[in-house]
Amino acid sequence: MIDKLIQPEIQQFIEEHFNDDVAALLLKTKEINGVPTSLVVDQITGKRKAVEKIPLYRNTRGIIYPPALNWSQCSSEQTAAYKSKWISKQLASLKNGVDLTGGFGIDTFFIGSLFQQYVYIDPNESLLRIAKHNHQTLHAKNIDYKHTTAEVFTDQLAEKYDFIYVDPSRRDENNKKLVRLSDCVPDVTALQEKLLSYSPVLLIKTSPLLDIQQGLRELKHVKEVVVLSVDNECKEVLFWCQQDFQATPDIVAVNLQKKSEVDFSFNFSDESSFSVTFSTPKRYVYEPNASILKAGGFKSVANRFGLNKLHMNTHLYTSESLVGEFPGRAFETKAIVKSDPKTISEYFKDGKANVITRNYALSSEELKKKLKLSDGGEKYLLAFAGVDKKYLIYADRLK
Repeated sequence: MIDKLIQPEIQQFIEEHFNDDVAALLLKTKEINGVPTSLVVDQITGKRKAVEKIPLYRNTRGIIYPPALNWSQCSSEQTAAYKSKWISKQLASLKNGVDLTGGFGIDTFFIGSLFQQYVYIDPNESLLRIAKHNHQTLHAKNIDYKHTTAEVFTDQLAEKYDFIYVDPSRRDENNKKLVRLSDCVPDVTALQEKLLSYSPVLLIKTSPLLDIQQGLRELKHVKEVVVLSVDNECKEVLFWCQQDFQATPDIVAVNLQKKSEVDFSFNFSDESSFSVTFSTPKRYVYEPNASILKAGGFKSVANRFGLNKLHMNTHLYTSESLVGEFPGRAFETKAIVKSDPKTISEYFKDGKANVITRNYALSSEELKKKLKLSDGGEKYLLAFAGVDKKYLIYADRLK
């Protein structure tokens, strides 16, 4: 079917109908140039997703996209490129590596480009063919493709590798989301020791929903955990496992933006030993980025930047002097306001506000409804529990 999809007529049709209503296309005709319309629609849908997620693929003619289900777990170009850069800094030897869960092949392409030889493994033959076609279209010549499972490949291991990568499937046969690593496929908790006997490094990509402490309990030899976000949305949690490593791992919270990268490192030993000072809101209020919040560096971020916390369970911080390099959003307090529509209307005269609630009885949507506000504008309303009472703050965002 790949041969039919890459026909010039089909590729031209996909480009010409890129913005069309795909539901209408499906109703209009069963086939397009001998190709089922449903498959052509898959390509249009995939190409649309690639605009933001994998621009290299979107801008390369002849790329083939899999059904929507196979998109759910694949890395974006931005996160795959980050991993490639990170790995290149960590490894002394880049002779050979293996991806035990190749899938759509985004990570394989970006990480594999570091190595002289790289192995892609996947039990889904159709997906393997798509990945191979795309890699060859992008002129990758160092990848060996094996149609098998990670477990079978591991059982037959005979060659040493400089690096092994695995992204376990996080859904069961009923498409239910799985969270514990031992429930995912392959079960890296069962394979880890053998894999680390054939490679000094095992990198495991996991769901952003995974509890990091639970992951550390299930895995051994974890040297570093990276919580990876893009534009303040957590995308991946990565466990860098290294042969014989026994010390406390570093936790690195990374937020990738279009033109910058913000990193914050800590470890759980320090986190548990730090003390935090609480206070009422001061001139500036801060919210850590999503990676720090996911990683759990609540006391570490306060300690690093000399900030007071607003409440034990409110992960907002405050100071009288501005901390310009804070890894997250910063706000300047303009007024502490009452929670009633009449008072609020005096500060938000156009009825628009960006409402943020943290450790508060109402969600942002519920609070907007109560205060008769709609989304928008440049002004912010922060609602949260403080050490002494509930607060609503009218604020300007600084970063």
